[in-house]
Amino acid sequence: MAQNENLAELSTAGVAVWLDDLSRDRIRRGNLQSLVDEYSVVGVTTNPTIFAAAISGSDSYDDQVHAMAVRKVSVEEALRTITAADVRDACDLLSPVAKRTGRDGRVSLEVSPGVARDTDATAAEAAHLWWLVDRPNLFIKIPATQEGLAAITTSIAKGISVNVTLIFSPERYRAVMDAYLSGLEQRVRNGGSLSGIESVASFFVSRVDTEIDKRLDKAGADPSLRGKAALANAQLAYQAYEEIVSSDRWRTLKAHGANPQRPLWASTGVKNPEYPDTLYVSGLIAPDTVNTMPEKTLKAYADHGGLGTPIQKTYDKAAQVMDAVSAAGVDLDDVFKVIEDEGIQKFVDSWDELTESVRSELEDKS
Repeated sequence: MAQNENLAELSTAGVAVWLDDLSRDRIRRGNLQSLVDEYSVVGVTTNPTIFAAAISGSDSYDDQVHAMAVRKVSVEEALRTITAADVRDACDLLSPVAKRTGRDGRVSLEVSPGVARDTDATAAEAAHLWWLVDRPNLFIKIPATQEGLAAITTSIAKGISVNVTLIFSPERYRAVMDAYLSGLEQRVRNGGSLSGIESVASFFVSRVDTEIDKRLDKAGADPSLRGKAALANAQLAYQAYEEIVSSDRWRTLKAHGANPQRPLWASTGVKNPEYPDTLYVSGLIAPDTVNTMPEKTLKAYADHGGLGTPIQKTYDKAAQVMDAVSAAGVDLDDVFKVIEDEGIQKFVDSWDELTESVRSELEDKS
């Protein structure tokens, strides 16, 4: 079937189009397949918020939940069984994409947000989920907390493909790239193959504007700075990516068959209705990147989106924007700390909601 022209053009520019949503209904009713066939979708990301909405809003899970209720399985086991089943089915649906592209066709499943500050627990759960889903085109999502960095290295060294999530600053992004390369180097030293190991680094966008705009308003700063920081911040992150993939360290790993850890633009749905609804897509155009979008943003870009200035031509302006934000009195280090903490807490809250939703379903079906 013919692909939407705007999204096909985005893909041709080097931006892989992924969907930031998943449910059993999407898979069973053919919606996900139609997005692959008509909207250039080549990957899927999930999180606890997405699964909480999917399970509580559909009866497609009833039979599976009833079977687990009869068996009296724990809430934790039921939760992982349900989410792993959806991710496994999505991996199978996207398997032809994975075979065709060699790097896309991926579906992400997140470790419990409750272990985000525990290195060993994160690494252990990542290994368990990798085993549980058992598909080569799976990504395990690991938060980019300080504690998560070592878990990323451990997981990559074991041959587990990782989607590193909740990255907000170029500085933390550099640490994430270092953790990825360290894992690859460790695997090489241990005699392992780098074939098939993929990784993306999910750099969050819209939440940066939400927090910085609020602080700019409070400081009485120049209104023209509003809505500029998130794109500038992400553009400078891509500059850091280019520096890493041109380094001798990377070239050595590439010679061993390593794949680059692509930047993934996350949180690309616009939260401020005053801003263009495709702002965080059109403004982040660069080769070897991924943009994971809510369906609303995906359809908006399909309808009226267009390519903006390539990121490589924005570095000077992006640096000027961030300098101006700092000069206006915004403490960027504090911004990034606050939104990382909030990001983790939001996923913890969603995880709790998901757990309670499954618990309720088990009780109803018992």
